Formats: sequence, C-alpha cells, structure tokens
Amino acid sequence: MPLWQRFMSALWQARFFTTVNRLGDLPKYKVPEIAFAGRSNAGKSTAINLLCNQKHLAFASKTPGRTQHINFFSIGGARVGQHRKDPTRTEEIRAFLVDLPGYGYAEVSGSAKDHWQELLGRYVQVRDPLVGMVLIMDARRPFTELDIQMLEWFASTGKPVHCLLSKADKLNRSEAADALRLAHTVLSSYVDETGMPLPFTAQLFSATKRIGIGDADAKVRALLGLSEAAATNAAPSEENA
Repeated sequence: MPLWQRFMSALWQARFFTTVNRLGDLPKYKVPEIAFAGRSNAGKSTAINLLCNQKHLAFASKTPGRTQHINFFSIGGARVGQHRKDPTRTEEIRAFLVDLPGYGYAEVSGSAKDHWQELLGRYVQVRDPLVGMVLIMDARRPFTELDIQMLEWFASTGKPVHCLLSKADKLNRSEAADALRLAHTVLSSYVDETGMPLPFTAQLFSATKRIGIGDADAKVRALLGLSEAAATNAAPSEENA
C-alpha cells in the first residue's frame, strides 16, 4: 500500500456545506477557514478531492471560469442526509475548506468578471475566520498575471499562503527543481511593513503520481489547527519516507 494511503486525515471528514454568491450569505460559524484558489485549469478541484479522499466533493466545471460561487465544505458537523438545513449533527463543525471560483475568463461576461473580482477580492481581504490560502498553480506555468493578482490581494492580510505546484509529474527532476526554486524566489519577495518575509511557502504536487499529498495534508491541517489528531492521522512526507 502506498505511504499516502496509510493514514486517516481529518480532511477526509469534509462534506459539502453551502454555496454562496454574496458576502452577506457567508457562514456565521467562528471556526477557521482555509481557501483554495487557482486558475480554472490548474487542478484545484482535483487537489481538494484528493486531499479529502473523495472523488466528487469539489466540482470542476467543463467551462473555465463559469463557476462564480464560493463553496464551503465542513470538517466535522456531519449531518443526517448531508443537508445544511438538517438540524441533526453528529459533532460540531471544526473548520471549513473553501473552494473559491477558478479564475479563467474565456467564457465569462464583463459583468460576471466584475462580480467575481469584488466577491473574491473582498472575501480574501476581510474575512476574519480565514486563516490561510492554498494557491494551486500549474508547475509548468506558475505565477501568471492572475496568480500574482491573487497573491497581491492576500498579501495585505499577512496570513499564510501555501502554493501547490500541480502537475509536477509533467516535469523532469531538473525542471521540477527549477520550478520550486522560482516559487521560493517569488514568494520571498513578499514582505511585511518591517521587511520580514510573509509566511508564503511552496511545494511540488501531482494528483496523478500522488506527489506531495502528505506534505500538503499536514500543512492544511496545521493551518486549521487540526494537527492534534491521533498518530494515525499524521500524514507522512513522501520525500522523507
């Protein structure tokens, strides 16, 4: 059995909770949230599904940029029938995974783009329960203009960003090392008002070859405060195994 399958992660509890298209409809729970962002073709939905050990939790639209809603998945708080209006829960909600709209504008009208920018920009900049972001970028084409825009939006909060350089299996060893080196260089350029680097990190990731799953799982759980799980929940690092 592959090492990444030898643990039970708290993220595997994830269940769909709600979808919102207005800031006023955001959940009122005072629990930590971590947002997943990325271009529509960067593998964001695939990464979420893999980390949550589910095939269809996050939905990938066939039309890039078409989905303009923010989807919330709860950790804990499983409900009978898995419906957000069902009052019966097996435990309290501990955290949220937040799937942000993929930024790909080919088939989106100007008004929809404006709404997306306002909704997404406001969410990442002012949402108090948001403790960090996972930014998914294609390792072959990282730091596009829209990726940089997302980093600029989020940098003002001073909160952590963890970049998953997806599709790393498409790179050879030298190319992968170069991609990771570039990511560290770009991310280290973001500093706070005192000149200290912001808590921006990066790693290689591949859903196809199961590269970096353990490290990504550990990072997400640490940001959400779920690292107190039992030893069987601790995801081993593939690189160190």
